[in-house]
Amino acid sequence: MAALILSQAISSLTDKLKQFNFQSPSDPIIQLSVSIKAIPAIAWLSAQPIYPRIYWKGRDTEEEVSAIGNCKDFFYEEASDDNQLAMAYQEQRALSNNQDIRYYGGVAFDRTTESWPEFGRARFVLPRIELRRSGTEYKLLVNLNCENQDTESERRNAIDSLASLAAPKPLPPPNKVSLLGRNDRPDRYHWTELVNKVTHPKFIKETPKVVLSRLTQLEINEEINPWMLLACWQGRNPNSFQFGFQFSPDSTFISCTPERLFRRRQRELFTEALAGTTTRGLNQEEDALLATQLMKDSKNSHENQLVRQHIVDVLTPLSNYVGAEETPKVFKLSHIQHLHRSIRAELKPGVDDFQLLLALHPTPAVGGLPKEPAMNFIRQREGYNRGWYAGACGYFNKYESEFAVAIRSALIEPGRINLFAGAGIVSGSEADAEWVELENKLTTILSILTEL
Repeated sequence: MAALILSQAISSLTDKLKQFNFQSPSDPIIQLSVSIKAIPAIAWLSAQPIYPRIYWKGRDTEEEVSAIGNCKDFFYEEASDDNQLAMAYQEQRALSNNQDIRYYGGVAFDRTTESWPEFGRARFVLPRIELRRSGTEYKLLVNLNCENQDTESERRNAIDSLASLAAPKPLPPPNKVSLLGRNDRPDRYHWTELVNKVTHPKFIKETPKVVLSRLTQLEINEEINPWMLLACWQGRNPNSFQFGFQFSPDSTFISCTPERLFRRRQRELFTEALAGTTTRGLNQEEDALLATQLMKDSKNSHENQLVRQHIVDVLTPLSNYVGAEETPKVFKLSHIQHLHRSIRAELKPGVDDFQLLLALHPTPAVGGLPKEPAMNFIRQREGYNRGWYAGACGYFNKYESEFAVAIRSALIEPGRINLFAGAGIVSGSEADAEWVELENKLTTILSILTEL
């Protein structure tokens, strides 16, 4: 069938829903789709009246998804152990053999502590409606949940959701934001204290790396469209993962992050060690010099090697084969560059995404080594709740999954923008230099907010 314009696609899907025989399918999750002419995905998402609103774009794929509504979800707000989450995950994963069915969501950085309202320790959503782009091809999809459901009611809900869809509207033009105030937690004095504690010879002998982070709260008096902000950020760093979760009008988490947690296709797994940072140069010569200095810097090389070795160690029991690049490469973003090593594994039969999440997250690039003492230090000393910052966000189904680590991210609330940045503290780290690294990591998003 030829690609349809939006109004035709809505009519076609509505007709399919009216004619669909709910007695015949074997899967309790049903998905119907039509090909559609190109639509600007973020502008379409921003115009919709339905929540949640979800956006996902992979780092090195031509795939883009805008999704709305809630066909089914699993949501853990209170303290729960990972065994409960694993069971819930397996239940969802078993509901459909359709490789196009996807749950989008994330898990918090630390699932043992209080998390953000609406986001919880973990939340994954099977959307009601999705706009998906693969290369230059677009599809409009509708999902139905017939597990223990009144199928006629589910049919009506899906038809009503389609009827409510709005045409895309241009995103509001970006305007310079007037900052009423800025608050850093920890502040610079407390940051210096924390770095000095971690780098103390007695502490660092037992815990060679702790990733400390900072919450920067910007007070504003104007309304910010989070999807406009994400679109601008996307333009500055197109080679990053870009995603957003807006479960209600008042709170949106967006991220433009370079770091993949893992990508799984059946039993093939791709992951990476991304750690070690410097700035970009003002010209090609300076940029190349900074990259060379980064490659030769013992502190940054040591930090990246710690992450690489940890990933290999935790994947080995789950895999028939694990291979990691011996020498790092330089991964360039608009304002900073990182050391990067690719890692590939062939998983053992039966290994699922949640086992991978438990093994790999939090990575040493956002938590530290060994994991538990580093996490305990962060819980007790950092002074704020990370929530989904440095959490794992992405999608899964029975056959494939992809998760990114939400390190370059922002939580937009009424009157406030919350920005996050972290730095790996190892032997040789200096508090002032690490504070400058935090500022460098906020340069892109701050420039969007304040220089327009």
